[in-house]
Amino acid sequence: MINAAIVGLGRWGQSFVRSVQGKSETFRFVAAHTRSPDKVRGFCAEHGLPLADSYEAILRDPTVQVVVLATPHSQHEEQVRLAAAAGKHIHVEKPIALTRASAEVQVAAARKAGVVLAVGFNRRFHPSIVELRTRVKDGRLGKLVMIVSQQTSGTGPFLPPGEWRLDPEESPAGALTAVGVHGLDHMIELAGPVREVYCVTGRRGIDHADDTTTVHLTFESGVTGLMAHSLSTAPNFSFTMYGSKGLVEISHNTLKDFRFVPAPDAAPTGPVTAPPAEVREHVGVDMLRAQLEALAQSITTGAPSPVAIEEVLHGMSVFDAIVASAKSGKVVAVGH
Repeated sequence: MINAAIVGLGRWGQSFVRSVQGKSETFRFVAAHTRSPDKVRGFCAEHGLPLADSYEAILRDPTVQVVVLATPHSQHEEQVRLAAAAGKHIHVEKPIALTRASAEVQVAAARKAGVVLAVGFNRRFHPSIVELRTRVKDGRLGKLVMIVSQQTSGTGPFLPPGEWRLDPEESPAGALTAVGVHGLDHMIELAGPVREVYCVTGRRGIDHADDTTTVHLTFESGVTGLMAHSLSTAPNFSFTMYGSKGLVEISHNTLKDFRFVPAPDAAPTGPVTAPPAEVREHVGVDMLRAQLEALAQSITTGAPSPVAIEEVLHGMSVFDAIVASAKSGKVVAVGH
């Protein structure tokens, strides 16, 4: 059993605790730290979590093997660096940083200390994404053509001015950090490096922050991608990968709906129609538990993290380019 501390107990930090506490055979939380302890004393008592007075106290605790960081993005670099120096393994929420340079500092610190650094792209562990990954690798989609990623939420109108998740310094390029980075991560894993991007942001549902983001991506392979994300509409998720032999669409907020449509296998003699679709449903999946248990396996067996650090770093290079494009209104090449 891996013993962990949760750092940050907002909505997402509490979701981490609920996903494994009393449910997982390999991962549990034994301590917690938050900037607002009075708000979560009841939650911590319910889940058997002693509250530490400081982050430093967490790092000094010999029973804690892993720190799980559900904190503002700008705090990650210092928190990861200190945790690595203390010999703690680390799970850091996405995005790992707000620049590629900051991400490199964190990766270097973890490698120097010999600790596992896992990044919170929990959707990689969903069976629908696993099935898509398999079909890309085994060629069932053929040559990749294009990718469309859509994810929206209705949180924007309920976040007040001054909320850190709407701060352009903490969450640049509108909906990018909140939801867009998930689709970007899938695109990079499945289609490879990105060459250039063009980003447009806007204020469509709220007046005090950018809440809607659209990005066009060109990959080094020639594949093109489109990301469309908003914080101010009905919650939705759809990720579609088009290949020369068919398409896969993953949809629903839980990613439960998987649909494969093969390309026509004969020249049309009338209207072009698709062959019957293959439809699957994956329900009851806890992606947070899956990623924390994968972290436990990496710690106990030495297996690499399923979220490759080199892909994370390239993702941060693309992140930098998207932010620059949103500010300039121009196409921006991705750095290396």
